[in-house]
Amino acid sequence: MKMVGTFAEVRDAAYGSVGFVPTMGYLHEGHVALMLEACRECDTVVASIFVNALQFGPGEDLATYPRDLDRDSQLAKRAGVDLLFVPDRDEVYPDDEIAAVELPDFAGRLEGERRPGHFQGVATVVELLLTGIDPDRAYFGLKDAQQLALVNWLVGARRLSTTIVPVSTRREPDGLALSSRNRYLKGESRVAASALSRGLFQAADAVEAGEADGPTLEGIVSAVVADAAGIELDYAALVTSDRFEPLEKLEAPAVLAVAANVSETHLIDNVAFFRGEDGIEVDRGVVLERPSVLEEN
Repeated sequence: MKMVGTFAEVRDAAYGSVGFVPTMGYLHEGHVALMLEACRECDTVVASIFVNALQFGPGEDLATYPRDLDRDSQLAKRAGVDLLFVPDRDEVYPDDEIAAVELPDFAGRLEGERRPGHFQGVATVVELLLTGIDPDRAYFGLKDAQQLALVNWLVGARRLSTTIVPVSTRREPDGLALSSRNRYLKGESRVAASALSRGLFQAADAVEAGEADGPTLEGIVSAVVADAAGIELDYAALVTSDRFEPLEKLEAPAVLAVAANVSETHLIDNVAFFRGEDGIEVDRGVVLERPSVLEEN
């Protein structure tokens, strides 16, 4: 694996079909799953590590966001990454004036409403990364479902040539969706956080038993989270997976999304619903057989 710092170096070193995995670092098995999928489908795999300040709002954890480049480079190398792109800010944002992407209405819902400016920063950096690298395929996790919807919209709106590939959420053995911010969770907070996935899984079970009423499914998730000590529910919402429009009745494709605050950590999770041969199918994600690297002391 080669570490590079400029778009030109990436383009010069890449060959054949190019797969791209954008990250903010502090890698875990969720990122590794994206990289492995890229390795299966592409000749050259590029992963980036760039903590994008534009997507952090006032009072959020930019200064304390976990960073460990040595650790990340080892994980990326083991996953089969060919080029680890670690740019500085001036490489990604070479101009003082950054042209803002005009976002669709759905970017202002749920996470967009609660984190003003977040999706503006996501859209801006993703467009610059995709334009600078010009990969054939880029890989994003289903855990950040609203971000994934925004990226799909962005590629279409900007007529970018990259194909976006979604990859199922990876989870701890108790169901907690992997996130670099899980490192903030300790003791009782870590126990409380597992309520998100428990609620989602119970709702998914209800769907498989025939339940399709949106408020009922949202209520299942809300009740489980409300019963857990040390966690404050932000929302539980059944929405379309492409535009995040609220749904009164489950119609695939859709997402049942949940967000909550555990101590000072904002967590999101979801289960996704797809149209299968025998009706609606559920993607709960992939549960790891052993604790992830995020659980290591």
